[in-house]
Amino acid sequence: MTPVVSTARIDGLRPASLVMDLARLGSMHASRLSFVRSLTRKMLTEHWQITRTRFDLDANGHGLAIYRLNTPTNRYHCVIFSRELPPEARSDRVIAEAWDLTFALVDGEVEDSLLAHMADNVPLQEAGRQHPRVLVLSRANKSLRNFSHFVTALADGRQPDPAWLTAVGYLYRTTAVYGNGKFGIADFARLKGNPDFNRPFAAEMCAVYMLRHFSIEQLNHLARARAPERAVSLDPDLQRYLGIGNSTGLGMAPFLINHPQLIQQWIYGRERALAYAQQQPASPPKRDQLLALLRRARVYLQQTVTEDAAQTARNQATVAAVVTIIDWLQQTPASGDLYRQLTAWALQHCPLEAQELIHSLLIELYPEFTDTLDDEFGYQESMDLKPDMKAEHLKALIEDKFGWALNYSEQDPADNYWFWYRSAEKEEPRLGIRHQEAGADKELPLAIGPRLCRCYHRLVAFLQNCPTAMVVEFLLAHPEQKSCVRRLQTMADTPYGEIRANLWHRDMKPMHLLRTKLSFFGAGRFDPKSERWVRITLFQGAPLVHELNDATLSVAELDDWSFPAEPVLQDNHPEPGHIRSIV
Repeated sequence: MTPVVSTARIDGLRPASLVMDLARLGSMHASRLSFVRSLTRKMLTEHWQITRTRFDLDANGHGLAIYRLNTPTNRYHCVIFSRELPPEARSDRVIAEAWDLTFALVDGEVEDSLLAHMADNVPLQEAGRQHPRVLVLSRANKSLRNFSHFVTALADGRQPDPAWLTAVGYLYRTTAVYGNGKFGIADFARLKGNPDFNRPFAAEMCAVYMLRHFSIEQLNHLARARAPERAVSLDPDLQRYLGIGNSTGLGMAPFLINHPQLIQQWIYGRERALAYAQQQPASPPKRDQLLALLRRARVYLQQTVTEDAAQTARNQATVAAVVTIIDWLQQTPASGDLYRQLTAWALQHCPLEAQELIHSLLIELYPEFTDTLDDEFGYQESMDLKPDMKAEHLKALIEDKFGWALNYSEQDPADNYWFWYRSAEKEEPRLGIRHQEAGADKELPLAIGPRLCRCYHRLVAFLQNCPTAMVVEFLLAHPEQKSCVRRLQTMADTPYGEIRANLWHRDMKPMHLLRTKLSFFGAGRFDPKSERWVRITLFQGAPLVHELNDATLSVAELDDWSFPAEPVLQDNHPEPGHIRSIV
């Protein structure tokens, strides 16, 4: 089955040669279509009810918490185990065996027998025998410095310094969020027809949202336990500004390669939303809204803290570009083709991250179209082989649709620098240097460009002797090419499914792969810790649990939370050692 290429005619789509460039994909920002936005919008419009049913925490915040989630059609529970973590056991690496928190999202009720089973197994994570009604399994560690500052401030009767959240946007960061049948939990089929979690990664994002809510409630509990007479609760503006961190590495990269039909849906949806926005006449109110979003994004990027020099430089370049974009917009009258003028001008004058920022903000302007795409981001993948295709036709198909892959050279050391493999320790993808590091004999088939190029050259040689042959005859001669041919035939009419890069090339940046996927999740505060792993923040600025059913607030108002700026609190006096003096 071929992925959807068009459900409604949208002209002006950007060419795949531009969109699927790896550096451009790695410059994308979260948008209105990101999965955290899609989930909270669904929660708001459907009035999900979230209540706390158990909160058995001691004075140190250790114990059990359970939250019930009622949707229009189903009931779920989030079960959280908080336990003391010795300093020597603290690690954000995937090979860790203990965490501050372990938690799970469960389908249905949590009866005593299930809770007992979860108490024995959820804290063990991969090492446990997880129950098949568990939809999502995860764990998280505290940001110790933030946690200590926040508890101390609230216990002293004052609000924490907001700049601490600007520097590190969370109290907890997850190190893995598992779904889709991992370690015995519910597999993908259980959610296939589920109206609550049928969008990509919706259940996983829901579990992370519940962790954010717990972090607020645990924080207030700890402050009251320390100073019951003096403690205050966290200010709502700070609660909203609080996100959940995530540490992730190369384990994310293979997903983009192994699910090209799904990636086609994601990119195509985003490109349709952008093309629609570019077609709209820019009224003065819409231009003013775009200017306001640009100013907000500029502040957000100015306040984004990262220790990575290259990312800092990119953020600074984007901030400088936003200043010029604002100036350009203020001098250009609103007109029927203002947005096309803007994107064409930015393509020539702005760095990639600034160009893609404009695209995210244009998508934000037109929810009446963009939000209709939320349910089009899933896809049931299937690679179909067409054995009766003429082999000559397959050759022409490669030249026409996959010419970008034919620049690969077997003899060029730069083209063959990296190799991808799976570690024996944790079954996680890793990257090695060919001819210098062991493991190339265990290589994962992730470099689609070189694979397509090799298939092409074998096909050309085969056709010299068999010019009228069918694909089935080519595969009888080269059976090792079957998966490659199936992919070629399936993806030929889906321009946005294949990343146009050689993933073995010396200059390939694995961080671009991570950011591509994370932008669709809705990640912010992108903070690379090396070329191979990154910390990000999710749900920073998102509506709070009690706001999901607040009749005094509109869905449109609550859904407007992209690029959140540091809140300014009234009558709040930072303690000595203000974070801005130490970051």
